[in-house]
Amino acid sequence: MPDDFTPEERAILARHFSNVDGPVFALTALPDTVKGALFSRYSRSPKALRRLFLDEFYQEELAAGAATASSDTALGLGRAEELYERVLVEYGDDSVAQLVGAHVAIEDASNVLTKVVEWGRLMAYLEQSTRYIPYSTLRDGRWRYHTPREVIDAGLRERFEASMDACFETYAALFDRTEAHLRERFPRGELDTKTAYRLSIRAKACDVLRGLLPAATTANIGLYGSAQAFEQLLLRLQGHPLAEARETGERVLAELRKVIPVFMRRIDREDRGLAWSRYIHETAPATGEQVAATIPPDFLSARDGGDSGAYVRLTEFDADADAKVVAAAIYPHADVSDEDALRIARGMSEEQRAAVLRAYVGERTNRRHKPGRAFERVSYRFDIVVDYGAFRDLQRHRMLTLDWQPLSPRLGYEVPEEVVAIGAEDDFRRIMSECAALYDELRAASVNALAAQYAVPMAYRIRFYMQMNAREAMHLIELRSAPQGHRSYRRVAQEMLREIRDRAGHAAIADAMIFADMSDAPDRLERIAAENAKAARLAAFDS
Repeated sequence: MPDDFTPEERAILARHFSNVDGPVFALTALPDTVKGALFSRYSRSPKALRRLFLDEFYQEELAAGAATASSDTALGLGRAEELYERVLVEYGDDSVAQLVGAHVAIEDASNVLTKVVEWGRLMAYLEQSTRYIPYSTLRDGRWRYHTPREVIDAGLRERFEASMDACFETYAALFDRTEAHLRERFPRGELDTKTAYRLSIRAKACDVLRGLLPAATTANIGLYGSAQAFEQLLLRLQGHPLAEARETGERVLAELRKVIPVFMRRIDREDRGLAWSRYIHETAPATGEQVAATIPPDFLSARDGGDSGAYVRLTEFDADADAKVVAAAIYPHADVSDEDALRIARGMSEEQRAAVLRAYVGERTNRRHKPGRAFERVSYRFDIVVDYGAFRDLQRHRMLTLDWQPLSPRLGYEVPEEVVAIGAEDDFRRIMSECAALYDELRAASVNALAAQYAVPMAYRIRFYMQMNAREAMHLIELRSAPQGHRSYRRVAQEMLREIRDRAGHAAIADAMIFADMSDAPDRLERIAAENAKAARLAAFDS
């Protein structure tokens, strides 16, 4: 039942809650720390939340003398931090750190660093895209790339920057030629708006030429996460082998201490955060030493160089997947044990199982209509080799397990057909060769493999694995095979579906992925349909 509030209390509550009387309400105009502390206290108090705020957080006598009634002091910010401090000390309850979040921007981060930052699953990331932002102009007199501390310390700064400048100069020199070729190849259609056509040509040119950009290329990242997620990020960064990662961690920590200081107190304590970071980062070199001692140095599991396309291999799957998904679909609808549900599914005919799956999947009218958690019972593991640009896009799928090997020139690259068409293949290959030579020089100068990655252009391939359940596979394959996607990751998504259908033999699961696009390279600009649709929505909105 709602509390009886005085008129004065109702006036206070109206400023900080979306309603005063209803059983469902939102918190407004409160510091994030206070919101989180309120919920933390809420779990151990018999009081309703609005009464709890008035009794234990809001300090009326301070508000009366404050410049505004919404001052942090009046709203109990000190009380909130005190509560968090006590809970963390007394209980060690990390879950309270899930109740407070922060927005942080990281600017001029290399594409090596962005992958380190975006490792965590429980954060939201937005990153500048090489598809929509051309890197064809100087900024403050220089190209947009990061020169790593490791290269400077090795005395190779001048050599490194000469090669990086060459990458960007070639990219810039080819940009207008590439756009002109694309306009000739893909004339504007009668139904294409000028803006949609221009943006689609620009996106296609960026796609074609992004392979010239080195991994040192910088971008801006926007992050949102809970205090707990930021703590995990900082633990990874503060002991990382790359100087750029460590320096960024120090900067992020300094800024978070301005907005959520109570949650940042453990990060650089010797017995807490520093010990955790050492644990995280000491295992990698120790494992590397053991691997080096075990595997012969001349043992290679895949081809070097060459110009072949993406490699996708399904290395692990469940032969009984169809029956297990059907059993999981049966379980919430039948009063049987999990073992009995699987026994029933295995006893069904192929037609009966297919009928259950058809009912479970239902009529999907768009790719956002996903079947339920039964598809999470089985999983797939893929070994993938694809260009680094495509890897960057696929790595953003965080609700799966993914790990990768350092980027190097060893696995070769592919020359885009458009680069050949404009007569720039020699220029493209010259940049690839020059950067490969720089990579070798960095490694010979004892620059570690992680830092040597900065010198490698995005056209070079990288090897990584992705392990996911069938529900996530559906999401990834349908999204990344769409015609408006980059052709490199479209190939990966298409090959994943073929591997599920043909190698694993999971026809019923593959058949549920009805929005996977298995067509060849489109004869239209990839982005034109999406840009025209966006233009139509904006026109309807403005009218």
